[in-house]
Amino acid sequence: MRFLHPERDESLELALEDVFLTPGFFEGVSRLDVDLRPVDFPGGSHPIVSANMNAVTGKRMAETMARFGGLGVLPQDMALDTTERIVRHIKGADPRYDTPLAVSPRESLRDVQGIIRKRSHDMVVVVDDERRVLGIVTHADLRDRDQYTPASALMSSRLVTIAAGTPNRDAFLLMEEARVKAVPVLDAQGKLVGVLTRDDAVRLELLRPSLSARGELMVASAVGISANAPDVARRLVDIGVSAIVLDTAHGHQRRMIEAIRVVRKAIGDAVPLVAGNVCTAEGTRDLLEAGADIVKVNVGPGAMCTTRMQTGAGRPTFSSVLACAREARKHGKHVWADGGVKYPRDVALYLAAGASRVMVGTALAGTYESPGDVKEDREGALYKENYGMASARAVHDRAAELDAFERAKKGFFREGISTSRIYIQEGKESVGALLVDMITGVQSACTYAGARSLPELCDKAVIGVQTLAGYGEGKPHGAVRR
Repeated sequence: MRFLHPERDESLELALEDVFLTPGFFEGVSRLDVDLRPVDFPGGSHPIVSANMNAVTGKRMAETMARFGGLGVLPQDMALDTTERIVRHIKGADPRYDTPLAVSPRESLRDVQGIIRKRSHDMVVVVDDERRVLGIVTHADLRDRDQYTPASALMSSRLVTIAAGTPNRDAFLLMEEARVKAVPVLDAQGKLVGVLTRDDAVRLELLRPSLSARGELMVASAVGISANAPDVARRLVDIGVSAIVLDTAHGHQRRMIEAIRVVRKAIGDAVPLVAGNVCTAEGTRDLLEAGADIVKVNVGPGAMCTTRMQTGAGRPTFSSVLACAREARKHGKHVWADGGVKYPRDVALYLAAGASRVMVGTALAGTYESPGDVKEDREGALYKENYGMASARAVHDRAAELDAFERAKKGFFREGISTSRIYIQEGKESVGALLVDMITGVQSACTYAGARSLPELCDKAVIGVQTLAGYGEGKPHGAVRR
């Protein structure tokens, strides 16, 4: 990457909004030919990682991220037994088809209501004791019914199904003709193996699953820098995580260096070790020399983070990633850009600056796949709650084992928002929709830069610096006229 005006721009501290990608000559034929596979370790068709935030990545998010070519990082606050259960579920999940919401014909409307908003496709499958499909239930079937009405009386037995292995094109055309948005998928014995939506049939042509060498969906997990970090990391490796993320808000500190050394000794080279967060070349160098394979970069840009306002500490995002990526490259290693992503352009700019992957948090929180229940505001709009991992809420949960006085003391040190409503947007209710939006944006960005892969993007990108007005004129401004 080079700056359009290096004599001036190299000395500036720049945020994502301050920079733009200058178009160049593209020798390729189609944006679909651009290869977005990350270069840091095998697995994944693109570089998007879901953040290890309690309100962002859980079982559903991690499973769906992997199915659509990304990587989910489970949060460090999750109980280890819960993490183990989730990892085993993800490793056993179908690489192509969504895990279905299923009930027996004896379960009630209340049971169906408890799970139906866990998916954007609005379908619960009714199965017998041998997993044979008897019918389906959607929201339309729940109207004006008693809470204890059995699923057998709610369901529609008019079934449109597909056989496992049906080509995506054929599945899409079948659903299009039948005017349905999702279908149960059956194995050779007629048993339920998953669900495929009409949109996902198309998305799966663009997004290949992230698979381990054993053909299982990949998932990572975060670990704190406490004294038990090596024991936790060793157990996570044993249960099959694909990467360990040692995580703390200020990663350039003695405890992090020590944690990297002891965790590296505990797990050897079994899986990649990611550590962060830092925002300087010095911090990157120290974490890599301690034994990290990848350094997580940025301090303070997250939508739920108040670190910069509380402390004044941090660094503008683009310059932070650029400096750290340049240092990592000297060591033959990589960095992940963490936080601040609002639009697909932000992902492209981070990759142009040298990041191998980009971690996304709040942008994914308002989806059906994120943890937590869907809620309604007074106007009936649907939302989910999100909160920062250094907020009073997160700190209180993390200190649950301490007495009330110690919890009260820790509560003074907070650097995040404790609650925020993230609304579920029409057309972007699912992670798949957001990932396609981001990935097609990055593919197009690569063609504008004249690149056919992520290393080429980083090599060929020409970055210019713009005024706030320049950034503003690039945003859509013709949709609403008053």
